[in-house]
Amino acid sequence: MNQPIAYLEWIAGRPDAAAHDLGSSDLHAVPQDSPREALDGFPDPPAETTLEEQLADVYAVRPDQIHVTAGATHANLLVMATALQFERQRDLSSRVLVETPGYEPLVKTPIGLGAEVDRIPRDTNGQLDPDTIADAADSGPVDLVVLTNRHNPSGTMTDRETLAAVADIASQSDAFCLVDEVYAPYVPTSRGERGFGGVTAAGLPNTVVTGSFTKFHGLGGLRIGWVIGPAAFVDRLSSVAWYTPVVADTSRALGRRALFNAETLTDRSRDLIERNHDLLSSFVDSRTDLTGTVPDGCPFATLACTHADGDRVTRAAWEQDLLVIPGRFFDAPERIRISLGGQTDEMKQALDVLGSVLDSL
Repeated sequence: MNQPIAYLEWIAGRPDAAAHDLGSSDLHAVPQDSPREALDGFPDPPAETTLEEQLADVYAVRPDQIHVTAGATHANLLVMATALQFERQRDLSSRVLVETPGYEPLVKTPIGLGAEVDRIPRDTNGQLDPDTIADAADSGPVDLVVLTNRHNPSGTMTDRETLAAVADIASQSDAFCLVDEVYAPYVPTSRGERGFGGVTAAGLPNTVVTGSFTKFHGLGGLRIGWVIGPAAFVDRLSSVAWYTPVVADTSRALGRRALFNAETLTDRSRDLIERNHDLLSSFVDSRTDLTGTVPDGCPFATLACTHADGDRVTRAAWEQDLLVIPGRFFDAPERIRISLGGQTDEMKQALDVLGSVLDSL
């Protein structure tokens, strides 16, 4: 595990240092200094209710299919380590397929665990083609397929039918499919009965889903995430988890409170998503020097500036106390990633600064 993760090292401390933040995608529907403050005044569930039981209800699975983690990064690490452990017990080399463009930690983590990583391309709009994954699986043994939904960084949503096709490919290869769903609830209205209203792969064969309270609920300080998968896989993962820190009881307690009041928190987040999506979409439409798509109902996107690459835009923005993310951390060096996670009036001010920066290039 000695693979440096350039994006996490680069982003550390920047959101707090910037006067204007278009880099953070965590939704902060109300001003807050801490998760405890954000949840003040909300009632707690009955004392006997466990976080695993609550999450099982959300995703329509059994509690033994849930493992609570210290955030989504922890969850993804445990899933990858567990999936690769299955193969090493059979003295086989490990091969992982990871989408591109993609989120750097999902590439570096399996490499750090000793796996060979091959990339599976999404199209220019971020759409996923199961045939591409099938071709990659046909070229050699595969242990794990790694995806995000909504896609990080484009924001494109993959439907459950497509995810089911990928799960079938993984099953035929005796592999697992990991779907990181931290952005799946980013929809203006509920689209389904499972999960938090977005598309979820939970319950598909050989499929493991990860999520957290950080993005959609804006409660990153809790450091609460989860793994949802086949019971046998989750049982094996629970043994692997002893090599990593356990989740704090205080975080669990606040997580239980958040889920007990999920309807209120969800309504707040959905309102912010809708307002910020409209704001970002209007901004992009107003610029002749930006190209790219803001997906329906999504408050983030990757965009290209017609006369500067992602690093140049990022540097110029930082000189004006504005944080945007260079696309090189997501396999798209010509682009920038913009996220509107904060209060809408603050995001409008930040976009005004970005407009001035683009005008100056």
